[in-house]
Amino acid sequence: MNMPVTEMRQCATDRARACFLRACELDVDVRKPGNVSRASAGHGMTAETFIASARAVAGPLFESGASVGERIEASVEATWAAAGCNSNLGIVLLCAPIARAVELRPDATVPADLREAVESVLGELDLSDAQAAFRAIARARPGGLATAPEQDVRHPPSVDLRAAMALAAHRDSIARQYRDAYYDLFELGGPTLGTRFTLMATSVSGAPDTGTVAAVQRLYLALLSSFPDSHIVRIHGEAVAHIVMTAAQGWRVRQRCHGGLDVDPDFAAWDASLKADRINPGTTADLTVAALLISGLTGPS
Repeated sequence: MNMPVTEMRQCATDRARACFLRACELDVDVRKPGNVSRASAGHGMTAETFIASARAVAGPLFESGASVGERIEASVEATWAAAGCNSNLGIVLLCAPIARAVELRPDATVPADLREAVESVLGELDLSDAQAAFRAIARARPGGLATAPEQDVRHPPSVDLRAAMALAAHRDSIARQYRDAYYDLFELGGPTLGTRFTLMATSVSGAPDTGTVAAVQRLYLALLSSFPDSHIVRIHGEAVAHIVMTAAQGWRVRQRCHGGLDVDPDFAAWDASLKADRINPGTTADLTVAALLISGLTGPS
């Protein structure tokens, strides 16, 4: 007997919510230089800030029947209520279309089908989605947010959300995912993690095992070394972002040649030095979470 559509959607949404929470846990369980982790607080925040924020948005982000814009706006409000700061705007912006795609296409359990479902959601974004997202972004006040020549978030939009994101795609990697139907995440994320990666796997202690840690660090470094981090560019400029990108390229080679990075004191030292200089590859962390979510939805359970 086939499962009713409403039940299928609920099951898919519940699984997606669990994958989202797990991705957010790994975001702080694994050391990712420059980002906050359980091993290394920074930027005025701790790992618990991000865990509390993830738990707060898990409801509105996966709210049945909600539009992408509604999910974004409600999630930002939930984050402020729980954490009192902007700790996950980028994650919310990236995951809201995925959450909507899962609800509409609960059968999309392989990368090609989920990619098609996300593309469909992005293609249907309208002015109301843009209005809600603009209010949310203005409310979150992300660091380094400058005045835009067109469709500035401080003013009501006149185009749909995907069109507005396309205008910002040349300067923001999250906006580029909206324009390009998450090309970077599907083309880089899955292949980097590999077919054996299992998002929901945990050790007896509940902490990620060495293979999971290595996979998440590999993904993070692949993203950080592929293009300048948008958050670094906004705060520190292109030159600093390129220095960090080049360093990440070196660490990718080092990981391939020598294996685990957590046992390398220089890796922790790089993390500390970035934080000391207030350099936060925050956009890369957001992309990492979204790629992990996609992997959890399309990989082995």
